[in-house]
Amino acid sequence: MGKKSASGGLVYSTEFGQTCPGCRQPINDCTCKEDAAPEGDGIVRVSRESKGRGGKVVTIVTGIPLAGAELKTLAKELKKKCGVGGALKDGIIEIQGDQRDLLVSELSKRGFTVKKAGG
Repeated sequence: MGKKSASGGLVYSTEFGQTCPGCRQPINDCTCKEDAAPEGDGIVRVSRESKGRGGKVVTIVTGIPLAGAELKTLAKELKKKCGVGGALKDGIIEIQGDQRDLLVSELSKRGFTVKKAGG
């Protein structure tokens, strides 16, 4: 059995727990958050970071106005272009090593406004 909110949508189910009011799916399976592209100033920033990584350097790409599967595909293509590994965490692409120059030129070719950030 479930409780209904004042607007009439199911907010909690004993079978799934909390449900999303937008798509009415369990919170863990919510699809409406993935569809929204992150808002920003439209500039993709490429920076270098080594803090908290045991001295290893990674290149961080932030501000990409894509969401969900498109962002995941772009991350995969960038890792392949650089020939290294990496990760996609919370909308931020991490590429192993200092790949800033290569990533700036590649993202510019794809039509993004790109800036180098940091030192």
